[in-house]
Amino acid sequence: MGEVTFFDVSKRFSLRVDNELHTVQALDRVNFTVNDGEIVALIGPSGCGKTTALRVAMGLDASTSGRVTVDGKAVSGCGYDRGMVFQHAELLPWLSALQNVMFGLEMKGMRGAELRTTAEKYLDLVGLKDSQNRRPHQLSGGMKQRVGIARALAIDPKVLLMDEPFGALDAQTRETLQAELLEIHARTKKTVIFVTHDLDEAVLIADRIVVMKRGRVSEVMTVPLRRPRPDLGVVRGMPEFAETRYKVWRTLHEEETVH
Repeated sequence: MGEVTFFDVSKRFSLRVDNELHTVQALDRVNFTVNDGEIVALIGPSGCGKTTALRVAMGLDASTSGRVTVDGKAVSGCGYDRGMVFQHAELLPWLSALQNVMFGLEMKGMRGAELRTTAEKYLDLVGLKDSQNRRPHQLSGGMKQRVGIARALAIDPKVLLMDEPFGALDAQTRETLQAELLEIHARTKKTVIFVTHDLDEAVLIADRIVVMKRGRVSEVMTVPLRRPRPDLGVVRGMPEFAETRYKVWRTLHEEETVH
């Protein structure tokens, strides 16, 4: 199971500017639930709290008030029930692709033949079986992100947290990895929370979309597209895609009404 719930989550930061201390309200009483096996996209303007919400769910940042739970258990620091993929893969440059995936497994305590076999399994899942001995500088941007996804999945988390993982990639590579993410999700059934600025990406990938503004949830929308998704090129031509994309766009651009 991998149900994630935000209960009245707030997060404040203190920043010093010109020797004056300022408080920033990054999250303000955020409430929503991500069901087991669901893909939920967080979308909104820069500074609306998307990444902060993800970091609180991962346990990288503690909430000021409220709590995040995974299957009813409150998040307190990082844990192996959650895996995170960042915008930049943040691979260890002196290790091969295989060793980067093995590193996370070693941290979890895995040893022996199972260590290599598991790492190879997840590199194969992301299509990098033949590149496992390459170091990061020998990999393209898309390949690095595949290694990052393999590393996050290899620890077998209940929840996969993704912070704009395709944001720095060219359009063609981005579309390829969007389709591959959906294939991986179909095979693993992991719960996924996905931060993006891209309206198309949110509608293409997600079951529901959480629209955020100024640290609050503005609206939660259901994406009326069946799963497994058809070819993403076909999806883009479907009326449900266009209608949902417009609804998200309208919500982002209308005068703020939050709840």
